[in-house]
This record gives sequence, structure tokens and C-alpha cells, in this order.
Amino acid sequence: MTRDPIKKIVLKDGATRYRFVVDIGRHPATGKRQQKTHTFDRKGEARKKYDEIRHKVSEGTYIRPSDVTVNEVIDSFLRGATRGTRATTARSYRDAFRCPRELLGVRKAQTVSTDDIEELVDYMLTRGRKRGGKPGTGLSGRSVNLTLGRLKAAFELAVREGKLVRNVVALVKPVSYRQAERETWNGVEVRKFLREISGDRLEAAWRLSLYGLRRGEVLGLRWEDVDLTAKTLKVVQTRVLCGYETFIEEPKSRNGLRELPLDDDLVAALERLREAQVAESEVAGPAYQADLSSLDWYAGGTYLVTDELGMPVHPEWYSGEFGRILRAAGLRRIALHDSRHTALSLMEKAHVPISIVSKWAGHCDSAFTQKTYVHADGEDLKAGAQALAKIYKIA
Repeated sequence: MTRDPIKKIVLKDGATRYRFVVDIGRHPATGKRQQKTHTFDRKGEARKKYDEIRHKVSEGTYIRPSDVTVNEVIDSFLRGATRGTRATTARSYRDAFRCPRELLGVRKAQTVSTDDIEELVDYMLTRGRKRGGKPGTGLSGRSVNLTLGRLKAAFELAVREGKLVRNVVALVKPVSYRQAERETWNGVEVRKFLREISGDRLEAAWRLSLYGLRRGEVLGLRWEDVDLTAKTLKVVQTRVLCGYETFIEEPKSRNGLRELPLDDDLVAALERLREAQVAESEVAGPAYQADLSSLDWYAGGTYLVTDELGMPVHPEWYSGEFGRILRAAGLRRIALHDSRHTALSLMEKAHVPISIVSKWAGHCDSAFTQKTYVHADGEDLKAGAQALAKIYKIA
């Protein structure tokens, strides 16, 4: 007769409990046989749990108790998720896990509940910001959902590896939010900006930004990438800021590697910049580009956007200088990246086919360009109203 594994236990206070010890197999790392003890108030509950564990052990689906922490789950996920990615992409993955590490990092992953994830969401929405705004304020819905998505992926990997029974993050709904509309200039404002930068030492750089190039693409341009005779430039690398470090990277996608034609005004501005740099090098003598060797990212080439000593300017300085010019011109404030949105929107309004706009921007998908970078303003809506009025007019 088989001995009943459920044992009746009488405590000192006279209370009755039911306990069983179950063999859960060998530890995957040490090879030692493991046993797990469970105690219940009712024998029926103990029997149900015993049968459930035995069934899972026989199927090989039993999840052993583990001390693996949330930080370790995240680290395991990041090893694969960021392998071979751009430095900026890897940084964005790491940044997405800042709040989960802060609130749950040292917790055993198996103890994290849906309520814990809900509290994490509340924290991020109300006081999770550390930079990029006033510290202690809430993060945007987009940032919260980005964190949720990546934490969900990390927990899902842990489930597949047998570290977790289920993915509690998957049970939490994403945050509802409305994406803020990008600020763009109209043609009048663009021409006012061009008048303001006329004669500026870096006029060519500002024109390139208004041609829709990303900041990293403008700052990554070297003179070897420009052919003033053929009136073309090649985007072959970007110079980006990741945290406090500068990196040279290839463009975001295969389509980011592109050759663009230049108009006469931009060619003239580039010629003036080249002449200015030659004159500056003669004045500075040995001091010109003397500190290039101190730049960890520098791997050769003469960059377009430099200071008077031939040193490539810092990306944050470039963005800050753009803002200074806007204030001096009395122009409506937009972010530097919004100049890219401005260029692509104006191209579309000038009836340039969206396939060409997308190719110009270095995008892989024209639908993405249309959705993300092309914006309509009040004047466009008026034009729409006028068109409808003409269509609907009864003679």
C-alpha cells in the first residue's frame, strides 16, 4: 500500500495543518536532488497542490523557486537585445529600464505581481523623471509604454527560460496618451531664418539642417563626402551623442546611406565655409586641429561643422546655437529636429511625390514619412476648405 504523502501536523496551539514534501528533480546547475515542502490549512488543498506539482514535474514544466532578481532578468534580456546594435539604440534600451531597476531591481522576479507593475506605471507617470525636464515630474505616456514594452519582453524571455511561471507585465494595459503635434515652420518663417543666417560662418550647416538632414548627419559630414563640382553630398555616417559620449555610427538604416543633390545657394554657402576654414587654419598655424587626438571618437577626416580651430563642434552646442539664432531673429521657437519635419512637410506641400520625400529623408517606408514627418497647418486647412467650396458651388 502506497504511503499517503500528505501528513497531518498538530501545532503547539492545537491547530491542524497538512504538509507534504515533494521531489522536484535535480537542480539544473548543481545536479543535486531538490525537495520542496508545502503546508496548507486543509487536506484537500494540500492534495490538489501535490498532484499539480507532480504533474508538472513529470511533464518537465515545473518552475523551481528561484532567487533570480528583476535586475538579473533585465540583464539577461539586454545581452541579446542590444548585441550588435548601434550605441544609441543600446542606450535607449538601458534607459527604458531605469525605473524598473529603481523600484523593483533587487526584488526576486518570482515575487513581482501585477499590482507591483501597476505601481511602477503610477510612479513613472507622476514622478519618474530624472532628466529631460524637471526632475521628479511625470514621464510621458510614450516613455511609459516604451518601458512597459521592453519589460514585458524581458519577463517573456524569463518565462521561456523557465525562470518565471507567467509574465505579469503582459497583464498590465499600456497607457492611453495623445502624441503631441510637432512644431514646423511655414515658408515665410523659413525664408526669415535664411535671411538671419545669411553671412553666418555656419550658414551651410543651418541650410543642411533645413534641407531635412538629421543633426547627427550634418555633424558627421566630412569634406570628402561633398563634391562641390558635381553639387552632391553623401550621407555615410552620423556623429551622435549617447549620454555624455560622442559616437560615429552608420545611418539608421540602409536607406540612410544616400547621395543628395545640392542647389546653387547651398553650394555657394559650402564654398564660403571651406574658404573660411582654410583662412582660419593659416591664422591658427600649429594650433589648428591640435586637439583632434584627444577625441576618442575621431578616426580621421576633416569635418564641415567645426569651430575656428578646426575642432568638430559638440552636438549640444549645435542645438543650442540654433536656438540662439531663433531668438535673435524673433522666430517662433522650434526644436532643431523640427527643422527636419519642416523640410519634409514643405516638400510634400510643394507636390513632391511622397516616395521622393521619403527617399530624401533616408526612410525605408514612405507611409512612415507621411505619418510622422508631414504636417498640415491652418493655411493647408483653409486651402482644403476653398477646394471644397469650389467643388460644391452650384452655378
